[in-house]
Parts: sequence; C-alpha cells; structure tokens
Amino acid sequence: MINLAGRDIAHHLKSYLLTGLGLGLLIGVTLTMAGVYRGMVDDAKVLLRAVDADIWVVQQNTLGPFAEPSSVPDDLYRALLGLAGVAQAGNVAYLTMQVSHHGQSQRVMVAGYEQGKPGGPAFLMAGRPISRAHYEAVADVKTGFQVGDIVRIRRNDYTVIGLTRRMVSSGGDPMLFIPLKDAQAAQFLKDNDAIVEDRQRLAANPALNRPGQSGVLDAVQAIQTSSHKVNAVLLRLQPGFDARALADTIARWQRFTAYTRDDMEEILVAKLIATAAKQIGLFLVILAVVSAAIVAFIIYTMTLGKIKEIAVLKLIGTRDRTIAAMILQEALGLGVIGFFVGKFAATLWAPAFPKYVLLETGDAGRAFILTLIVCALASLLAIRAALKIDPAEAIGG
Repeated sequence: MINLAGRDIAHHLKSYLLTGLGLGLLIGVTLTMAGVYRGMVDDAKVLLRAVDADIWVVQQNTLGPFAEPSSVPDDLYRALLGLAGVAQAGNVAYLTMQVSHHGQSQRVMVAGYEQGKPGGPAFLMAGRPISRAHYEAVADVKTGFQVGDIVRIRRNDYTVIGLTRRMVSSGGDPMLFIPLKDAQAAQFLKDNDAIVEDRQRLAANPALNRPGQSGVLDAVQAIQTSSHKVNAVLLRLQPGFDARALADTIARWQRFTAYTRDDMEEILVAKLIATAAKQIGLFLVILAVVSAAIVAFIIYTMTLGKIKEIAVLKLIGTRDRTIAAMILQEALGLGVIGFFVGKFAATLWAPAFPKYVLLETGDAGRAFILTLIVCALASLLAIRAALKIDPAEAIGG
C-alpha cells in the first residue's frame, strides 16, 4: 500500500512536479524574506565589529550616532584619554548623503575618522589606506567605485585610493571613508551663500558690530565658519578593564552618554530595525498560511480525483490509517520538492538584491521542518474527506 502513493504520483507526475515547483518558489520567497531580516541585523552589527570599539561616547541623553543625532566637542577625546583603562580614543563623524560620480548620484554613508585611531575600515582588499589630511577616500566595493576614481562630496573632489568590503551602514548603504576634518566640513559647515548671508546678518547686529570693536565681529564670524564637533568618540580599553564600569563613570563625571559594544548592538537592532523586523515577521506568517492553503487545496483536489480508487481500497478491507498515510506521503513529498526548489531559488537570486541577504543554514533547517509540518497539517482536510468516502462508491455508476 505504500507504493500506492508513488503510483498515484507517477500517474500525475507532471502536475505534481509543477505544483511542487510553484510551492518551491513560494518557499524561496519565504527563505529570502528571512535572509533579508538576517542581512539587516548583520548590516547593523558589521560596522561595530569593524571599528572594534569597546565604548561609544555620544551626546548626553541621545541614542547617537546612528539612531539619533549626536554632537560632541572634538577635543573631548583628551579628557577621555586621561581615564584609567583607556588605550585609544578616536573622533568619528557620520553622515548619509548622495555623492556624485561620473555624473551619477550614489547614496552612501560618509565616515570621517582619524588615521591610526578607531573608526576606520577594518581591512583593505585593494589600494592603500588614507595617508593624507584631505581629499582621499576608501570606498566599499558595493559603491561600484574603483581605485583612482574621483568622487565629489559637497564642494570638493576626493580620489578613491582604497577599497574595502562589507562596510555598510545600519541601513545597508555602502560606506565611504574620508579624513575626519573633511567629514566635519561636509557635515557641519554651511554652503557659500549661507555663509555670506550669515556674515551680513551678523554685521547688521549692533551688539556684535560695535564701532571700534571689529574684533568681536571677526571672532563670531570665525566661529560660524569653523567646526569643532563630531558625532561620537570611540574608545578602546586596555586588557582587563570593565567597559560597563568605565561607561558609567563617563556618564557620571563627563556628562556624556557612553555605550558599550553590547549597548550599541541593542540600539541598532532593537531601535532601528524593530519595525522592519515586525513587518517581515508578519509577512512570513502570511506566506506560511498561503503555503498551507495551496498544499491543502492541491492534496484535496488530488484526493477527490481518486474517490473511486479509495472506495475500492475500503471495499477490500484497507484500513483507514493506511489510506491516511498514502495522502500524507503525497503531501510530504510536495513539501520536500518545494523546499529544495525554494532553497535553490533563494540561493540563486539572493545576490541580485540591492541589500545584503544572509541565508543561514539554521534558518534553512528550521524552514525544512516547518514545511513538513505545514504540509502534514494541510493534508488533514484531504484525509478527512477520504475517510468519509463510502465503499459503495466502488460499485456505483
């Protein structure tokens, strides 16, 4: 009786395989959505792993520099270096923007960092690191830039002198690393027209432009056209020091908020991508329900198509559980075919997605078990219909 399921499948092999193919594509979409979520989480953590900072010091009472705006003085690092246990301190500035390359616009996260300090790219796969104070850049390969390309950021042109890989923002935008001073200018300084208008506005203020005291106006204008702010200060600690205890000390005495690496991961995952994770989770539930409905419909239709054969089986004394096992085998067979088709499809089209899709083996294993469970549950409707068939149908018209 076990062979009956195989014979029935062989008799309807074409439609059975096409059904498995359709189900497989649906499973492939499900695996891809799970991979998109995994990729979002990995994107959120990749920068933290790359810069390898133990503590992130940001503006007080903010979740900066990624979840909220953050601005701290660029000389804060001097005070932080004086704390026991701090081995290195580096200023960083981040801004997401459109850069111009060969007349086309490319969305990137520009990261400004200080050479030899935390905040730069973890490794280079081509070219060399930044060695000059201005107008050099290291780009992620996802930008499509090549070594020697000229990229325009705000009013200045930068030469790409190195390439790195898997350096992206929490939103998946590829990163472009430039010297800190250039990043400060790009983020905080105003354009030429705004500077001229501010100078005229300041000159018209009698409290600043007093007769015989031009130095006051000059000093204020100098402040307006210079930037001494960064988004965060990254700290690396000496071995054996507790990052949590030092972060609490900074918050208590320096009046800035300090996050450990675990804190930053929690912020990036729980705050930035929480809504997207819920949306993807709901979509996965909908896909599971749709998959179950498709399998149930197909198996039910196949069962109704062989009412007379099932009635004959009952007439000759075949037990109900044997008939149920036959239908269950057909449903599980669809699940196995659909899973392997879906796994192949997801692996094939994942690299074509604009954002990183991370297909984990553990997710595939759980998806396989879930697929079999869904197919088994979907077969219950067909099994119930088969067990209600009257043996008299075998000799009926």
